[in-house]
Amino acid sequence: MDEYQDTNSVQSELIDLLAGENNSLMAVGDDSQSIYSWRGAEVDHILNFQKRYTDSKVFTIETNYRSVPEILDLSNAAISANKMRFEKNLRSSRADVGAKPALVALEDPYMQAGFVAQRMLELRDEGIELSEMAVLYRAHFQSLEIQMELTRRGIPFSITSGLRFFEQAHIKDVAAFLRFVTNRKDEVSFKRMIQMLPGCGPGAAEKLWQKWLRDPVSGNPEPPAKWSEILLGYPVPKKAAKHWQQFCYTLDELSPGGVFASPSEMIFSVLEGVYDDYLKESFENYEARRADIEQLIQYGGNFEDVLEFLSQLSLMSTTDGEPTGDKAEQDDDKVTLSSIHQAKGLEWKAVFLIWLVDGQFPNGRILEADDEAAFEEERRLFYVALTRAKDELYLTYPMLNPKSYTGDILCRPSRFLDDFPKEMVETWNVGNEWSSDDDPF
Repeated sequence: MDEYQDTNSVQSELIDLLAGENNSLMAVGDDSQSIYSWRGAEVDHILNFQKRYTDSKVFTIETNYRSVPEILDLSNAAISANKMRFEKNLRSSRADVGAKPALVALEDPYMQAGFVAQRMLELRDEGIELSEMAVLYRAHFQSLEIQMELTRRGIPFSITSGLRFFEQAHIKDVAAFLRFVTNRKDEVSFKRMIQMLPGCGPGAAEKLWQKWLRDPVSGNPEPPAKWSEILLGYPVPKKAAKHWQQFCYTLDELSPGGVFASPSEMIFSVLEGVYDDYLKESFENYEARRADIEQLIQYGGNFEDVLEFLSQLSLMSTTDGEPTGDKAEQDDDKVTLSSIHQAKGLEWKAVFLIWLVDGQFPNGRILEADDEAAFEEERRLFYVALTRAKDELYLTYPMLNPKSYTGDILCRPSRFLDDFPKEMVETWNVGNEWSSDDDPF
């Protein structure tokens, strides 16, 4: 039985039945890579294997053929902080390269993205293909600034952890409100908004759209002073009546007095006014999607003009990630962006592990819960990320997290960075030279 650390209760019982009375079973696994409790896996199955199979023997394979010794030393030190684990010490079959993993503190998430992109270009010039580089993160929304920076610099990338940020359904949902308010003839955005209301399918959306087109206000070059004075009189399905009212008042907040609010204010109004309830009812991963929208609010804070903001969204949504300039790469030569969970089992010559701050990695909910078992799994996730790197490893974090509607937040470096001696990493002090030369803000 391979990957035994990932077994759930049902699988474990089935394996016991197959093993039979003779207890004839060989299980292969790595307790340090048990990271799937959220889908039922229980690390206790492998940790307690000898208790259930009392005649079993444990053979520890400690030779690693992937990573250089400097990366393995760091990985061993990091995971040793866990109490619930088999003792083992990975040794590299490779020779020392003389370069320690780099620990890089950047001013903010945009500087972090600039550093990652610039270092990628340097590594490419040194002979490492883009396909041998990866950016890993705890949660998908943490890749937003990286996606923007790679797109601006013409560095092609693929995403294994989900859709590109601006192509996700919930991001498109929120953007539909802004697009319609700024373009009253945008039928697609109008119908997308309407079909979020209870009892409003394509038929109801079409009827409301036709009524809107017959309204003289729809042809005005500027938005109405109060959307609610016009739309509240529209006939909607009884089931949608209350939600329609809130929808109209939310539109009022997007362009009060006929003047567009700032992009971040608009998104915040949509989220808190109507979309948060829809998000809870429509998606299982509500918290992750809300975090995406909060990240969009932060991103919107860099723009004064909503039209400029929407133009940037369109650019980021339609780009195919192909390179520009005089160093065109092959189609398959792309940087990989991936959550750590999706990266398990994969490897790259150079790995950038980003957003290493408390509340991001380790995850804030796990810190608040004060659950030791969950926290140790979070550390195992950190270990998995470290061991994806073959030659070069960059550990980065922003010192400041700008929040457009709650104020800037000073970041505390991840407590995982305290789990190993500082001499195991090389601290890089970098400045503005890592920011993009083509700053859109």
